[in-house]
Amino acid sequence: MKTNLYSADGQVKGEIELPEIFSTLPRPDLIRRYFRVVTLSARQPYGSSPVAGMRRVGHNAGPGHGTARIPRTSGSNTAVLLASFVKGKSAHSPRTTKILEKNMNAKERLIARNSAIALTSSVEAVRARGHVVPDGITLPVVVSDDALANIKKSKQALFFLATVNLWDDVIRSKNSVNVRAGRGKMRGRTYKQAKSVLIVGTEKKDLDVFSSLPGVDTATIDGLSIKKLAPGGVGGRLTVFTESALKKLSEVK
Repeated sequence: MKTNLYSADGQVKGEIELPEIFSTLPRPDLIRRYFRVVTLSARQPYGSSPVAGMRRVGHNAGPGHGTARIPRTSGSNTAVLLASFVKGKSAHSPRTTKILEKNMNAKERLIARNSAIALTSSVEAVRARGHVVPDGITLPVVVSDDALANIKKSKQALFFLATVNLWDDVIRSKNSVNVRAGRGKMRGRTYKQAKSVLIVGTEKKDLDVFSSLPGVDTATIDGLSIKKLAPGGVGGRLTVFTESALKKLSEVK
């Protein structure tokens, strides 16, 4: 299984053999499960204080008053401390001790990751995610190492994506920004935006310049997570690999 190798100016330099991992049989069901496991495990624990609702002084008036012998606040008839009372404690409030981490079999995680990587080479899967894939381009897009090593400014990064015919997908992401519906606007998640290109290399310093472009993500081979390969649990991310990153990917088990 081969794909084209592109130079810094977007020209085809030759062909390069794809690692065996790209021949993995796609498993969209495991990709969705793995994404859900990772997302749910990243939740921050929250909960009320264990003594919430118990920091009240209640007195039992004792028998002979014609009322139930339950703790009440001094000088009033308001019952306190118990969950069944109005203004009482919460019966089953959230607790920070709850285990939020989800588990998944190691073999299933491996299959899910390999499937997500394999789907980056499928034009049908990439287009199904909504990416703009120009005719005649081979996926995944593989570029020579010097194509990224010489990029130091955002303007150069923009020009590089334009030369390999991927800039239209970045524009799609830029135009997709909209205001989130619901309570998320109050919680620091005001806007939603479609994902664009994922650029995978071996040196993080060569990739940082791309982070300012709309919808573009960067990753090294060691940090290639399912959240970047399959945002939302859907495989087929439009991905650019450097030549050295692709060779290093063949060593990943």
